[in-house]
Amino acid sequence: MLSEQLKRFREPQLARQMLDKVKKSLQELQAHLGYKATFMEFCGTHTAAFSRTGLREELKEDVNLLSGPGCPVCVTADSHIDQVIAYSQLPNVIITTYGDMVKVPGTEKTLQEQKACGSDVRIVYSSLEALEIAKKNSNRPVIFIGVGFETTTPTAAMTLRKAMEEGVNNFYLYSLHKATAPALQALFSTNLPNIDGILLPGHVAIITGRRQWDVITKDYNLQGTIAGFEALDLLIALEDLCSRIQNSSKQVGNAYGRAVQEEGNIIARQAMDHLFELRDGPWRGLGTISQSVYKLKKEYKAYDAEEVFPLPSIPQGKPSPCLCGEILKGLKKPFECPLFAHRCNPIRPQGPCMVSHEGTCAIYYKYERTV
Repeated sequence: MLSEQLKRFREPQLARQMLDKVKKSLQELQAHLGYKATFMEFCGTHTAAFSRTGLREELKEDVNLLSGPGCPVCVTADSHIDQVIAYSQLPNVIITTYGDMVKVPGTEKTLQEQKACGSDVRIVYSSLEALEIAKKNSNRPVIFIGVGFETTTPTAAMTLRKAMEEGVNNFYLYSLHKATAPALQALFSTNLPNIDGILLPGHVAIITGRRQWDVITKDYNLQGTIAGFEALDLLIALEDLCSRIQNSSKQVGNAYGRAVQEEGNIIARQAMDHLFELRDGPWRGLGTISQSVYKLKKEYKAYDAEEVFPLPSIPQGKPSPCLCGEILKGLKKPFECPLFAHRCNPIRPQGPCMVSHEGTCAIYYKYERTV
């Protein structure tokens, strides 16, 4: 059933018909506003989809599309990368994390470079895989570096519950998981370019539900629509966003109804709430954001790497010379960075926006660059 639904959303003829309709709606919106609209796609997967499908190029005369801070690897602070590297230097420790994380530059080096120096760093595809490594190496501490938004946080929570139930006492979590809504609120509370609407992340909304995003309309008078990831999904969301702006809608739209419910995934949210609490924490490019990072509650400190392996406070190092922070806020585009495609490229990235497959610079390098 699901595959049949996806086939419909991938039909080129339907997408072409919808593209013509969206162009007309964007032109009508321009007449309504008196200028070409600017929309932000918060999610890095949306940024990739707009470029991969050619929609960014097709729509460039009718709408200005900005990328936002919706790349969890990209918004990880330098100091946290440095802390991960410090953990990897502890005796007998095994570090497990996702592939993108090993290439993100810290102040002095990447985790990949530290691995070359002898640290035991292993790439995993899930927290469950990290737990299996802990079971097979019961005499060694295994630290899982948890990165992601609400999409991956429930999985980390459920994995930790599994470790507790099975008595795996050498498995630890260093949580860099983040909440998306506080980041958007911080973004809209600062001086930003004029944004007329925002496309909201469909995979996050599967967990959080539609309702939590209404704060954007209520508090910031900004229209938003939750979007899926196929070309047709994006076009339907753009059409919905145009309509909401012209009609001054009072709530965020849901153009990803086949996956996103009003209240989201209650079981996943309960798993997060049981183990995690929100605390203040740093985001690259956005500074410290109140109540925006998921940390383990005190009663689970026996599994918290920060509690079990306390490290001296690591000072903020010299900032990257690239414009990743400005790009994450939608203030700059990759082409405006003097390092883009020169000193900074996928082989030698100068900042995380060129590392992650959800990073704006990596996406623009792959799809938008003219050679």
